[in-house]
This record gives sequence, C-alpha cells and structure tokens, in this order.
Amino acid sequence: MDVVNPVRKARTGVPGLDDILAGGFREGHVFLLEGSPGTGKTTIALRFLIEGAAEGERGLYITLSETDRELREGARSHGWVLDDNIEVFELVPPESLLDADEQQSLLYSSDLELGETTKQIFEVFERVKPARVVLDSLSEIRLLAQSSLRYRRQILSLKHYFARHGATVLMLDDRTSDTADKTAHSVVHGVVQLEELTPDYGAERRRLRVSKYRGQAYRGGYHDFTIKTGGVAVFPRLVAAEHRTGFARRQMTSGVSQLDALLGGGIEQGSSTLVLGPAGTGKSTFVLQFVAAAVANGEKAAMFIFDEEMGLLFDRTRPMGFDLQAMRDTGNLHIEQVDAAELSPGEFEHRVRERVKGMGARTVVIDSLNGYQAAMPEENSLILHIHELLQYLNRQGANTFLTVAQHGLVGDMKAPVDVTYLADTVILLRYFEALGKVRRAVSVIKKRTGMHEDTIREFRIGDGGLSLGAPLNEFQGILRGVPTFVGSASPLLTKP
Repeated sequence: MDVVNPVRKARTGVPGLDDILAGGFREGHVFLLEGSPGTGKTTIALRFLIEGAAEGERGLYITLSETDRELREGARSHGWVLDDNIEVFELVPPESLLDADEQQSLLYSSDLELGETTKQIFEVFERVKPARVVLDSLSEIRLLAQSSLRYRRQILSLKHYFARHGATVLMLDDRTSDTADKTAHSVVHGVVQLEELTPDYGAERRRLRVSKYRGQAYRGGYHDFTIKTGGVAVFPRLVAAEHRTGFARRQMTSGVSQLDALLGGGIEQGSSTLVLGPAGTGKSTFVLQFVAAAVANGEKAAMFIFDEEMGLLFDRTRPMGFDLQAMRDTGNLHIEQVDAAELSPGEFEHRVRERVKGMGARTVVIDSLNGYQAAMPEENSLILHIHELLQYLNRQGANTFLTVAQHGLVGDMKAPVDVTYLADTVILLRYFEALGKVRRAVSVIKKRTGMHEDTIREFRIGDGGLSLGAPLNEFQGILRGVPTFVGSASPLLTKP
C-alpha cells in the first residue's frame, strides 16, 4: 500500500494567516507578498523568519531597500529580537559601480548591477544555508532589469536556484516601480496581496487576500487585518457553515411574565431577536431584561455597545434593577464599548467569536446595528456580515439580540437597514398618544420558532424596570401613533 507523504508547511506565525493559508506556506517553494508601502509586508516577513527560528531553522533576510538597523528597530518596536538564527544581509551596489570614473561606456550600469546583485544573493545563500528566505524587494530588481523579459528571467533563475536548495522563499513587492506588472504572479507558487483603505473618517483599514496558491485549497475572499504592537493580526472571513455544534434547544425567558406571554413563552435557544423602534423607546432595556435573566440563571453574556457611553449606561440602568457592574465583576457579563471608526468588521466578528468560544457566552447583544453599520463600507456588506454572524451564533447555541433605531418618532418610520428577514424574532416598539400622554407599545411581529401573541401591549420603564400591561384590544391605530379608543373601559397602565 502506497503511503502519501504529508505536505510540509512553513507556518508564518501570524495569527489568522496560517488558517487562511491552510497551515502556512508549502516548504521548498517561492511565494509573493505584495502591497503598497505601509501595508505590513516587512512585519509579516520578519514574523515568518522569527517563527522559523523558533523551530530551529536558519533564516535570511536579503534587503535591497531597508538597512539592517531599520529592520532591527522595526522588530524591536513589536517586542521581537532577531537572534543568531536570522541573518540580515544588506544588498547594496559595489562602490565601483557608483564611481563615475569606472563606469564602462559600452555597457549600461544596470547590466553590471543586476549581475552583481544576483551573484551576491547566491553567495550569501551559500554561506548562510537558510531554510527560510525573505527577498525585499522585487521593485529594485525590476528597475535593474529594465525590460520585462530580463526581469522574468531573473525571477525564474532565483526561483530555480532556491528550489534546488529546498528553501521556502517569501518575495516582497511594494509595487512602486510598475503597478501593472504581473510577471512574478505567474512564476511564484502563491500570491498574498495586502491592501490599505482610507475611509472618509476614522483609522485606515487593512485587508488581504490570497489570489493564488498552486495545488492547495485556501480561504478565499478578503480578510481584515491590523498592525499593532506585537505584529500583524489577521481576522479570517467568517464562514458560518464551518461551525456547527450540537446543543439542547430550550426556551429562554425574560423574567417578565407578560413579555414572555407576548413571545409565546419565551425565545428559543440558538435564535436571533431584533428589537426595532425609534430612539428612546427602550430597545436597550428590553435587551437588558434578557441579559439579566440569563446571568441570574448562571449563564454568561456578552454585550457590544456602539452608541452609549459605558459609564452612563451603568448609572442609567442601575435604578431599573440592572446592576451591570456587579454582573461584570462576577465574570458572568462581558461588556465593551465599540468604536466603529476604529474597528473593522472582521475584527469585530473576531471579538464576538472569542466571547462565545473562549468565555462561553450564550447571550450576545449588539446595540445597535446603526453603529455597526458605520463600520461597514456599504449596506450590502453589512447584510452579508450580519447574515454570517447570526448563522454562526445560532449554530453555537447562542441567543443573539440586535437593536435598530428607526428614523422618526411616530407615524411612518424607516430603518437605515432592513434586517428583519434575517432575525428569527422581531419585537416592534412604538410611541403613541393617548389621554394627553406619550405612551409606549410593544408587539411581536415575527417569530419563526413557535406561536406568539398577535396583540399590542403597553409597557412602562420605571425604577422597578420593565412592566407590561394587558393587551390593548380596545384601541386601533396604535402602530400609527394616534390610536382610536373603541372600547368601554381603558386598559392603559394607570401608574405615571
């Protein structure tokens, strides 16, 4: 029986990138890492060599652009030290080629420099005998070659030389000399492209994609990444179909009997709930009611707040009976304020997954989608991100609560984004006027996982928290904001 040798991979050591590459770069092959200056090529390349050094492999960084000092300073800024297993070789033209008196008239200086450059690369490789090599950058070689034919032949000669010696090579290209040149793409074994996007407001966004990897399946599409102290962190695009788990479905109750009755007994485990209404109707309060009930039952919850300042939220909800600080102190509640201007969608999804997998949170709150939308480049992306995230959370057995603030206060209102078809349950909140007062009403307009009341109930938010009244059977036009009383006795809540 033939035994198939497993493909050996050189791990990059970059969090998330090895997952996208299905384990790393295939050993003994040449790969291209390209992107404009500032996208993180050097940081990834240094991490690649450091990861190899940690496994006892020799590494060689051949630089035609940065100096040895600059590279080591860059490594130190991330807390890294380039040890004896990593050699940095500055490839600079020999002084004779820079001396005008010694220039030859019958040959272009680039011909001499290209040949000398290649010779120096081979010599240092023979001396160091590395398992991993970084060549930075191809832009310099492209300029020396001057023609596409010579450039292609040069890349091919380097590829075959490194292949004969079994080295795993990462070539960097900053695309400064010819942005349209795809010569290296056809020669190398795989291509990773880095991009930097600059939104109209907020920090820059970075993303990458693998555009080629011969004979290897990989995670396609764009993946967000960041550069922070400690290196590059990549957030692989979430594919909900890859995350299926088994769990017992049961009903989650809110602790408010009238609200549970409105919901047909509660919310089924592993489903999503959208709370929809104009500003100030109490969307966050409804969500907090479920969070408090989950924590009281010994479960863990995670809240991601986009809109409200954390301290104000704690102070505002404490008189209602929601002691969020105490819940957080016990470790049962994770709550964080999200800055949409500084956080990419991929990183946000990563944070949510960390709380579900690492912390074991079974109740997840995103308050609100209006803030989440600000982190998206366009609405279509928001819908796709939310779809995958909700599917993932549902398959993990988590109860997800989303809030959306609609435009307007009464009458015909519109949401900035329609995700009602994605949610399993939709709770609608409304203002209405009755007997000279502005009141609030709640109804459940959708529930996929069972029956629910089709009534409208008035609710009140006070020092005791959330309370609901009897169904408003004797009013018409509540959802329009101006109801008509058609009964004989008012079922409205009597307390102020």
